[in-house]
Amino acid sequence: MQERELSTNGITAASLRATRPTRTLSAKIAKFRELGLLGFIVLLSIGVQLRNPSFLTLENINDMVTNTAILSILAVGMMLVIVTRGIDLSIGATLALSGMIAAQTVSAFPEIPAVVALLIGTLTGLVSGVIIGFLVSKIGILPIIATLGMMNVFRGFTYLTSGGKWVSAHQMPASFKAMATGTTLGINNLIFVAILIYFVAYYFVNHTRTGRQIYAVGSNPDSAVISGIKVDKILWLVYSIMGGLSGLAGVLWVSKFASAQGDTASGYELSVIAACVLGGVSIAGGSGKISGIILGSILLGILNNALPLINVSPFWQNGIQGAIILIAVLINAIVKRGVDRNNLMRRKI
Repeated sequence: MQERELSTNGITAASLRATRPTRTLSAKIAKFRELGLLGFIVLLSIGVQLRNPSFLTLENINDMVTNTAILSILAVGMMLVIVTRGIDLSIGATLALSGMIAAQTVSAFPEIPAVVALLIGTLTGLVSGVIIGFLVSKIGILPIIATLGMMNVFRGFTYLTSGGKWVSAHQMPASFKAMATGTTLGINNLIFVAILIYFVAYYFVNHTRTGRQIYAVGSNPDSAVISGIKVDKILWLVYSIMGGLSGLAGVLWVSKFASAQGDTASGYELSVIAACVLGGVSIAGGSGKISGIILGSILLGILNNALPLINVSPFWQNGIQGAIILIAVLINAIVKRGVDRNNLMRRKI
């Protein structure tokens, strides 16, 4: 009866079902992407363990997670930047500058509390991020150009403030070095800080208006402007957050390795971007999850730890990591295309 009524209007039930949007394979992949990434991490870990039984020992896992903590902290800020269709190539230089200033501070004033040095380094990074945010949001310089230029400026400031000299372990008080080696609630401080930042970031992007506006800007900047979102302020904010996290990471880095150098973390920004891409953050903007970048950071940490353990040549290690990153980029492109096609079909209906 219902089909007959539809037919009188020139529409059959069969044709209506045919015009309903079908969920594409890539859209389904997008829904379960993190689960697939987790499965890949598990399979990779099992494979490495079969080759080297020392891989999944408690000591190695602790070292691996600790070494990945700083990377994962920076991945949070980079995710926000990439979501807005931007990029930040200056984070390695910002990290080095912030770490050097903090190290020189504790070297000149050994009695200063470690938390003060941490705040000084974080503030240095924050100021650096504010400058980049101003160039991108107010002056209108392309993010890749602004951050590339400031990368060289910050690296130059690092050499200028240090006079080309290192700040070594014996110049740092024990309280400063203990920031990275100590524990809080039985958890290594680096891991504890990373967990805390992830909890804050998760709440920020999922349960605040500003967090939702960040994704809106990345999804469609023109629509964001029409809807009343102040795009320039959002861009300024994300680069400032990235700078602050880079400053924090710089102090933790210097504390962990007990050394501050002019070329600290040179090229590290590429590893951070790779962690985001592996975690499903779309370079085209508007898409990225906290859970994804956690898994992306873990996967990159496993690769850095596992490949030497199974005696992979250093010449092949970068090649293998690059191939995995390329595959992740291709998957992201396919997924985004499928999701966009599915959304377009829904709008037509």
